[in-house]
Amino acid sequence: MTDPSGRRERKKAATRQKIADAALRLFLERGYDAVGIRDVAAEADVAVTTLFSHFASKEALVFEQDADFEQRLTRAVTGREPQEPLIPALRREIQALVRHCTADSAAPIWHMIDTSPALREYEESMRLRHAESLAAAIAADPGLSRTTTAGRAIARFVIDAYAVAREAADPEAAVDEVFRMIEAAWEVT
Repeated sequence: MTDPSGRRERKKAATRQKIADAALRLFLERGYDAVGIRDVAAEADVAVTTLFSHFASKEALVFEQDADFEQRLTRAVTGREPQEPLIPALRREIQALVRHCTADSAAPIWHMIDTSPALREYEESMRLRHAESLAAAIAADPGLSRTTTAGRAIARFVIDAYAVAREAADPEAAVDEVFRMIEAAWEVT
C-alpha cells in the first residue's frame, strides 16, 4: 500500500513547482511588474488561494528556492564532520551556491531582480533572515564556543560573501578573497 502522506507531499511539491515555473516564465516574458498574481494562477491552472498557500507573496515566487538556500547554509554548520572547521564548510557551500546562481541560465533572473526595487528589497530581507538562521545554527553548536555577536557577524559576512561574489566579474575569486577575510575574523573572535 502506498503512503498517502508521501503522495500528498509529492503532489504539493509538484503544484508548488508548477506555480513557480509558470511565474518565472511569465515574469521573464512580460516583465515582473507587468504580471499579476491572477495571471500566474491562471497560467499554472490553480486558484489564487492555492497560489497563496504555497507562496506568501509575488516576490516569493521569484525566490522559490529560498528555503533550500537557507537549509543548505545551516546544514553546512550542522552536517559537517565533528572536527571539521566551520569556515571551510561554509566556504564550500557558498562556492556551490555561487556557481549555481552565476550560471548563464540564471542571468535573466538576476537581471530582473536587479532592476526591480521590490525584488531587491525582498532579497535584502531574505538575506537578513538567512543570516539570522545561520547565526542560530552557529550559536547552537557547542564546539564553536563564540559569542552570539561573533556568530551573528560571521553569519552576515557569509551571506554578504554570496551577494558580493554573485555580482563580481570573477565569482570564484571573490569567494576566495572574502573568505580569507572571514577566516581571519573568525580566528580573532
